Amino acid sequence: MTKKKKALITGITGFAGSHLAELLLRESVDVYGIQRWRSKTENMEDIKDKVKIEEADLLDAHSLYSVIDKIKPDYIFHLAAQSFVQSSWASPTQTLEVNIIGTAHLFEAVRKTDLPITIQIACSSEEYGKVLPNEVPIKETNPLRPLSPYAVSKLAMDYLGYQYHESYNMNIIRTRGFNHTGPRRGEVFAESSFAKQIAEIEKGKREPVVHVGNLEAQRDYTDVRDMVRAYYLSVQKCEPGEVYNIATGTAWRINDVLKLLISMSKVKVEIKSDPARMRPSDVEILIGNNSKFVKQTGWQPEIRFEKTMEDLLNYWRENV
Repeated sequence: MTKKKKALITGITGFAGSHLAELLLRESVDVYGIQRWRSKTENMEDIKDKVKIEEADLLDAHSLYSVIDKIKPDYIFHLAAQSFVQSSWASPTQTLEVNIIGTAHLFEAVRKTDLPITIQIACSSEEYGKVLPNEVPIKETNPLRPLSPYAVSKLAMDYLGYQYHESYNMNIIRTRGFNHTGPRRGEVFAESSFAKQIAEIEKGKREPVVHVGNLEAQRDYTDVRDMVRAYYLSVQKCEPGEVYNIATGTAWRINDVLKLLISMSKVKVEIKSDPARMRPSDVEILIGNNSKFVKQTGWQPEIRFEKTMEDLLNYWRENV
C-alpha cells in the first residue's frame, strides 16, 4: 500500500487555499495548513474537521521551521500573501515584507530541514505589468515591468524561488497564475464586488447602484477550481526551477464581466464610477500563453466563465 502524501498549504484559510485543500482531500492527500492565530476561517467551514491546522507566521522563521520539521510534508503550496493590488498602494512596506521576507523565511525553514520537499509558489501575472499590444498572449519570457508594489513583491518572490533552486537545488516550482475567481473570492476584487453589490440590491440592502472602478481593463480569468487543479499538477509534473503561466488564453473586458453579472439578475441597476476604486497605474491587458504548462502537465481549464460568475453570484446571494 502506498503511503499517503502530505501537503502543507500556507494561506489555507484564504480563497485559493481553501479550494486547494478541498481538492487535495478528494485526492486522498493528508492536508495540513498554516494560519496566523487571528486568521478568519469561514472559508474552511465544510472541511475544518478534515485538515490539520498549525499556528505559524511567515514573519517568524522559527515557527515555520518547527511546523515543517514536525509534519515533514511531501509538498508545500505557498499561497499566503498580501494579495490585493489596491492595498499594496496603501501599505507598500507591509506587502513587501509579507510577500518577500515571508517567502525567504519559508525557503530557509525548508532548507534547514534538508527534506526533499517540492514547493509550489503562487507567483502572479501582475509581474508582467506594462504589457505592450504586440506582446499578447504573454509568454513566460516576456519582460517583467511591474506596475504596483504588489507586483514588485511577487516578482521578488518569483526570483527568490529561482535563486534558491539554483543555489541549493531546492525543488521549487514557480507558477504565474493569471486572474482566478469563483465562490469565496474576496469582495475587494472587481468581479466579486459587482456580484456582492448585485446580491445586496436584490435583497433590498442597498440602493440600485453598482459602484465601479476601471471597466476598460482586460483580464484572463480562470475558475479557482481549475487553478488549484493546476497547482496540484504542477508539483507532480513540472520541472523545479522553471516558471509556468497558468491562464486560459482568452480575456474578458471588466465591463463585459459586469454586464454578464447584471444579466443574471432581475434587478435594474445604475452604474456609477467610484474614484476610490481607481489605481495610480493600472495594467490594461493581461492574456496568458499557457502552452508551456499545458505541454508539461496536460492541464486544460474545464469550467466556463459564465458558470464561474453564476457560482460567484450565488455565493454572495447566500452570504449577504
